[in-house]
Amino acid sequence: MGSHAVPRQRRRLFLAPVGLLLVAAFLGIPRADGAPASADACRTTAVRLPHGDCGPFWQVLAEDFDGERVPLGAFSDCDHHVDTSAAYCGGLGGTFRDNWWAYPTGWLDTANSRGRAVAGVYHPEDTVSVGPAADGDGRMTIRMWRPADGGPVHSAAVVPRAVMQMRYGKFSARIRVTRLAPGYKSAWLHYGGGCEMDNPEGEWTGSLNAFSHPCGGGTQGSFDSGDDWTRWHTVSTEWTPGSVRFFVDGRETGHDTRGVPDIPLSWVLQNESALEGPVAAPGSSAQLDVTWVAAYAYGWK
Repeated sequence: MGSHAVPRQRRRLFLAPVGLLLVAAFLGIPRADGAPASADACRTTAVRLPHGDCGPFWQVLAEDFDGERVPLGAFSDCDHHVDTSAAYCGGLGGTFRDNWWAYPTGWLDTANSRGRAVAGVYHPEDTVSVGPAADGDGRMTIRMWRPADGGPVHSAAVVPRAVMQMRYGKFSARIRVTRLAPGYKSAWLHYGGGCEMDNPEGEWTGSLNAFSHPCGGGTQGSFDSGDDWTRWHTVSTEWTPGSVRFFVDGRETGHDTRGVPDIPLSWVLQNESALEGPVAAPGSSAQLDVTWVAAYAYGWK
């Protein structure tokens, strides 16, 4: 996150349209095509999964979860070629084995390094499933929980394999927290090499935020959308050379050009125990539903 003298009369007809365009861009006034000037490249505001390329972005993943079902327990045996594009979960089959990976059972979530009274351990086998909701809509369901005996939170981080270790791109999803409880959060991110970009991030009891952590250090960029996790939202990140932009429902919520990564990174849909506020109560659970995911490479054509 100048002023100019008023043009003389003889130049007004030339300068006025330019001025109006600048004002429109600043205020986000819709253009003639109906999209706000700050809209993301794909105009990703619709409820349904977008299909096709847009601008400099070439679609490489379009998943609406309406096909195969993945029961609890299938996201298991994920400790193969971890954190590389060859990673896979042995418990998965079909296209989900080809397209998805998850942090293996036993990896510690972020709260463990923050001195939190309650932290989490990744357990994709008992937190992640895919199937139809009550209305028939296919969804990936991420249900995190804390055992009644007061043990660690069971966290979940899933990773689309198509965009692992990829430099630049566009990353979108439609999400909603359908069961709310204190002590749970998300941080969907790209990180590595001293760099990090997060969108969305935040405790589920708060609002959707985005953060940019410049490579090599420096003050983080922090962008609060003001949007509630318990409503359906389309979230997008556009990462291009020297720039990262964050969007909620097609509205730009943040932009940074400082220390933007220029190395291949993976998109991690990370969900874990909260880093701020109340901790998860024993026996509690919270759930995030994902109705579609789309990802795009940059400039491959």
